[in-house]
Amino acid sequence: MQSHDEQDSLYAEYFETRDPHVRDRLFDANDGLARALAQRFVRPSSSYDDLLQVAYVGLMKALDGFDPTRGLRFSTYAVPTIVGELKRHLRDQSWDIRPPRRVHDLYLAVEHASDDLAQELGRPPTVAEIGHELGISDERVLDAMGAAAGRHLPSLEPPVEDTVLADWLGKDDERLDRIEGAMLFETLMGHLPAVDRRLVRMRYADAMSQSQIARAVGRSQMSVSRALTRSLERLRTLHGADLVGAE
Repeated sequence: MQSHDEQDSLYAEYFETRDPHVRDRLFDANDGLARALAQRFVRPSSSYDDLLQVAYVGLMKALDGFDPTRGLRFSTYAVPTIVGELKRHLRDQSWDIRPPRRVHDLYLAVEHASDDLAQELGRPPTVAEIGHELGISDERVLDAMGAAAGRHLPSLEPPVEDTVLADWLGKDDERLDRIEGAMLFETLMGHLPAVDRRLVRMRYADAMSQSQIARAVGRSQMSVSRALTRSLERLRTLHGADLVGAE
């Protein structure tokens, strides 16, 4: 186990050299921090494996952004960076009704800028500050914030006398939508390499966790996560919108 002085020396060395081998050593030294933070955000609807990959992304960003000459401990800088990534990930998964893609992307940009400015300023930023950071008007910032109304809509299940509200609503035949979606999915999957198609099917059709996939195919969990992310981005690009949802 490395002493604090040894770690401080490694942070300084990486800041000056950007040596990937030094970064790997620092990544391993802070693995426990990423795991602990990921565990704090586990919810019934979220996978620890997925959250851990998000925490690892935050850890890598923290290592690349940390400036040891400013006198801060690395953990002081890393914790809000990793937590910010985890919160963004959970926010991205929490839409009950997605707005149009351009509105959704603007909302995420506003949220990300707000988090970054809050960390930099030590307080919540104003609408004007967010707009200045993104180069957009105050009105567009407010429009993006208004998109949050699509998240966590009231449940359709509260009782109405002796029944539930859902019983009063007409139902469409969802099988047709599923058939059309499956056909489109298969068409787009044909554009992926065979190995990536296999990983996507294992993750989403077989409902395997990333760690289970990694063991099954003999690859690291990080490698599987990167391959899935790359495949999903490819599918989204082909489709022009979210196709299979977030990871």
